[in-house]
Amino acid sequence: MNFVDVNFLLILVIIPFMLALHLYAQRRKKRLLAEFASQALWHNFISYPSILNRRVKFILLLSGVVLGIVALARPRWGFQWQEVQRRGVDIIVALDVSRSMLAEDVNPNRLIRAKREIIDLLLLIEGDRVGLVAFAGTSFLQSPLTMDYGAIELFLDSLDTDLIPIQGTAIKHALQTSIQAFSDTPHESRAVILITDGENHSEEMEEIVHIAKEAGIKIFIIGIGQREGAPIPNPDGGFLKNQQGELVLSKLNESALQELALATGGSYVQSLTGDLDLEKIYFQDIKGSTESKDLQSTRRRLWNEQFQWFILAGLFCWMIEPLLSGHRSQQNNFFKKSGT
Repeated sequence: MNFVDVNFLLILVIIPFMLALHLYAQRRKKRLLAEFASQALWHNFISYPSILNRRVKFILLLSGVVLGIVALARPRWGFQWQEVQRRGVDIIVALDVSRSMLAEDVNPNRLIRAKREIIDLLLLIEGDRVGLVAFAGTSFLQSPLTMDYGAIELFLDSLDTDLIPIQGTAIKHALQTSIQAFSDTPHESRAVILITDGENHSEEMEEIVHIAKEAGIKIFIIGIGQREGAPIPNPDGGFLKNQQGELVLSKLNESALQELALATGGSYVQSLTGDLDLEKIYFQDIKGSTESKDLQSTRRRLWNEQFQWFILAGLFCWMIEPLLSGHRSQQNNFFKKSGT
């Protein structure tokens, strides 16, 4: 036997207090009766239940409470096996961790915003496998495809701009790493979500599109940053400057990202406060344009809940308790003997 919500059993801690309160009340009742008359006269003129009946009545009341609490915890025993087939698509999230992602044209900065978007996306995903690729001037697989979204969040926490010393935005390399992560995934069940500002977009667009189409991959892009650009914080303080001493502005390369998404059959959206439509990206764009496949076949137990028996037993205890009055009829005998 097990319980659906074992936390309700914690309420059982009130039982010792109820027992202590009952004992205190009985002792106080006896003390008050002793002040009224001697114990030898109690049963001559006071209708008083027997000790046995009083104990049985209290046990019935207490049992009803215990059974009700146990019913709240929803006990269950007995089960049947059920076959569960999980279907979904494989999604690789490729996150830009280049230094330009430290720009603060979005609050608090581009990288933190990107991480938050990924966490929000994980809350929407249902039954799909997700992997994580980090990239800058090169790329590597941070997390293989998995249904453990909590593990993805743990890997996500460890990502920062110091992780990859080679700077740049190597989208082609990130795409190739993603393709390797898909391994035996059918082409029609693959999707890549690319989160980047598009800075230092050095590869030829035609080559990236060719790689994506050959692998049967649609790229869905979330652009992070503003078109106007923002300075890049320097780890040593201040902001990055070029060789001429001029401030370097990192701008969202939106036109190139839009072109890449459309050319591969994906979609593009810019991440702005309250403007990112994650539901559209996932439910309409990804789920609507990719084909789900069988990801996992498992058996699970379907338990039979038995709380109703505890409710019935508790109600029975409470219905029986009033019937056990247990009062003695010696009061009438006393008045008969006295001639009244």
